[in-house]
Amino acid sequence: MSTLFPPDFRWGVATAAYQIEGAVSKDGRGPSIWDTFSHTPGKTYNGDTGDVACDHYHRYSDDLELMVKLGIQSYRFSVAWPRVLPQGTGRVNAKGLDFYERLVDGLLARGIEPNATLYHWDLPQPLQDRGGWGNRDTAQAFVGYADAVSRRLGDRVKLYATFNEPWCIAILSHEIGEHAPGLHDRRLALQVAHHVLLAHGLALPVLRENAPKAQHGIVLNFTPAYALDNTEEAQQAATLADGTFNRWFADPLFNGRYPEDIWALYGDTVPEVQDGDLAQIAAPIDFLGVNYYTRVSFGGNAGNVERTAMGWEVFPQGLRDLLLRLQRDYGAPMYVTENGAAYEDTLVDGAVHDPERISYYERHLAAVHEAIEAGANVKGYYAWSLLDNFEWAKGYSKRFGLVYVDYPTQRRILKSSAKWYAELIAKHQTP
Repeated sequence: MSTLFPPDFRWGVATAAYQIEGAVSKDGRGPSIWDTFSHTPGKTYNGDTGDVACDHYHRYSDDLELMVKLGIQSYRFSVAWPRVLPQGTGRVNAKGLDFYERLVDGLLARGIEPNATLYHWDLPQPLQDRGGWGNRDTAQAFVGYADAVSRRLGDRVKLYATFNEPWCIAILSHEIGEHAPGLHDRRLALQVAHHVLLAHGLALPVLRENAPKAQHGIVLNFTPAYALDNTEEAQQAATLADGTFNRWFADPLFNGRYPEDIWALYGDTVPEVQDGDLAQIAAPIDFLGVNYYTRVSFGGNAGNVERTAMGWEVFPQGLRDLLLRLQRDYGAPMYVTENGAAYEDTLVDGAVHDPERISYYERHLAAVHEAIEAGANVKGYYAWSLLDNFEWAKGYSKRFGLVYVDYPTQRRILKSSAKWYAELIAKHQTP
């Protein structure tokens, strides 16, 4: 890329605990809903599980050295709740926290900024057995978990995000049923969404007390919706899709209310909201994490569009449009906390050449740059992902990594895109 980003722009990579750590029974870790789900026949591709994944729990030092080699400035990782509190509440597992302390200290020793997401989908199974996120008590349990982590790690972590992608936690997992716990109940899904947002708001004061110098926020996945023609049907469909994907989660956080049109759309399946909930949810945040992969479109004819191996349309303009829209509507400082693509990577003669991924990153980063130039307050970018990993229900069939993982040997191989990203970051280093 020829355009330079602001000098304080953070360049990062992102991962998630269940997708890379493995060691699911090591050092007191308890089971999560993803352990249960992935071991249920028919739920994941080829019956794949995260039992071993990238074995990052044992190989984290090597993975930190990979980040050094790439020039990574900030690493977004997630903490596994069942490592810290195997029962979800109660006794803290010191060995679990020890691992994240080693990880954070290892990052700091290498000059890499730690960015911790507290919840990336791995709810302790004992909490699911008591109703999971459909049970309001789980929001309070999350506060205890957030307290345990932030009390131990404190300001050594520079950014804390409470949750990753509430839409996936609620809708994809409890209505569509594609992710753990694999349920199909809209009323429950919407109640889950409310409890997740409530847990976020309840945890913020505790995080601020334990880590007063850190920044605190949340990560949402956004799917911009486009009408490809001027018909009323296409326009209305895009508005409703935007409401269910995006505004249902962002409006309570920033405006203290659910969008009226979507509340009406959901009818008798809307969540139970208690007095004071929305004020708690709308507690001020320091940053909004923005995950972007693709758009949805209605009407017209998109033609023969470019797609990734996930079948997702490649639409870089959507990221520019989204960042400007979020700046206009909500105004919070933003990080692009996930952006990336899966392709059919092949290891040939010890190398992986992935020009499609490089092109994907080039065009999406150009879109970020355009948004910044047009006034969006975007403070950093995290490529998804550092490593090929367990891609949830897709198992190990999809590779998003900058680094190729040969799963039988756990060998890490820098793809061409990793080398390209390292060169890009180096170009932005202050002499």
